[in-house]
Amino acid sequence: MLAIRFARTGRKNAPQFKVVLQEHTVAPGGRHVAVLGSYDPKRKVAVLKADKIKEWIAKGAQASDSAYNLFVREGIIDGKKRAIKMEKPKAKPASNASQSDAGGEIPAEPVKTETVAEAKTEPAHIATQSVAGGEPKTEDIKTEEVKPEEVKAEEPKAEAV
Repeated sequence: MLAIRFARTGRKNAPQFKVVLQEHTVAPGGRHVAVLGSYDPKRKVAVLKADKIKEWIAKGAQASDSAYNLFVREGIIDGKKRAIKMEKPKAKPASNASQSDAGGEIPAEPVKTETVAEAKTEPAHIATQSVAGGEPKTEDIKTEEVKPEEVKAEEPKAEAV
């Protein structure tokens, strides 16, 4: 299928476009069948070959939304402008303040309480003993599940230096 669309030719911060006819699978700056005009969006100046554009559209070429809107504005095609499809930014989750303003109650998160028997401990690095220099020494401590009847106050053992 042939497409009528823009191919950018301008410099950085100075856009200029060629209106080209090309296969829809080809990149916009790639090989084209015909050049049907040019467009300068900063000055809003379009130089178009109206008879060629009408001829190719009659043969089945499809104009892109932007090119179609330019043709409608220039009076080459009669009709309404098309809405240009642009990607919408992803919606951010609603904040707590907006939910409370909407009249809805914000459910409080349940408070989790654990007893000593339910608590599971994982290996952790804990400063437990001090060295002669006064700085704490970090050691790997292996922990296991603790049963309430086994809980005893243990005193740290001092190492000989």
